[in-house]
Amino acid sequence: MKKNKHQVELTAADRQTLESVVCRGEHNALEIRRAHILLKADAKGPAWTDAKIAEAFGCHQQTVYNVRKRWTERGGLPAVKRKLQSRPSRLPKLDGQGEARLIALACSAPPEGFSQWTLQRLADQLVELEVVESISLEAVRRVLKKNALRPHREQAWVIPPDENEAFVAAMEAVLDVYERPEDPAFPVVAMDERPVQLLGDLPAPIPAKPGQTARRDYEYKRKGSVTAFMWTAPFQGWRRVSVRERHTGIDWAEEVKYLLDEVYRDAVRVT
Repeated sequence: MKKNKHQVELTAADRQTLESVVCRGEHNALEIRRAHILLKADAKGPAWTDAKIAEAFGCHQQTVYNVRKRWTERGGLPAVKRKLQSRPSRLPKLDGQGEARLIALACSAPPEGFSQWTLQRLADQLVELEVVESISLEAVRRVLKKNALRPHREQAWVIPPDENEAFVAAMEAVLDVYERPEDPAFPVVAMDERPVQLLGDLPAPIPAKPGQTARRDYEYKRKGSVTAFMWTAPFQGWRRVSVRERHTGIDWAEEVKYLLDEVYRDAVRVT
């Protein structure tokens, strides 16, 4: 008679070990089920088929086969334990000194010809400097994340060059205006305008439901553009937004006329 592949043949000691797993309640559900599978799969009896075992314990036949395979390859309790083998501990690619070198690189100017550091350039530089023999991009990313570094991002602000005295003078004049004390007769108003592209949905959006956010298809239909004008009075907590089809000198003049005739008709001067 041909022997089944990975056939389970339990000795008396094996059976006693598996029955202790099932009966003592010291093991988790997964280990108990594996022990049950092995006891039923024992070729010496009861020798159940994989299909019958799977039906009895509510699992897949492949699961039964995997448990039998583990037993024939390992035997004993390691075949029923959740962790079949301990994984070797992984030492970090970078020690404290290596992390310090990486952080210093990320905070330094990028190589000539490049505008910024990337994970790949940092990894290549660490290898070139013989800090490590090799390192993955994920290892570099983890160090940067741990130290809240994002070398691929940058902030910009409007600080003029030192030699541009005219720009500095004009900027300070504008700032001086915003520092004027509030005076209803001489209100200070800020104005801005910008073009806005009008977009429409092609497929209808799906509204939000309990446990589900609203969803909108990325495809859209262009419906032209408009210009949005916004006036803001920072000391009065007031603002006005108007939308026009275009931005021409006449549109601008009409916005200013509304401001003077409707909002600040009693003002001496509007800045």
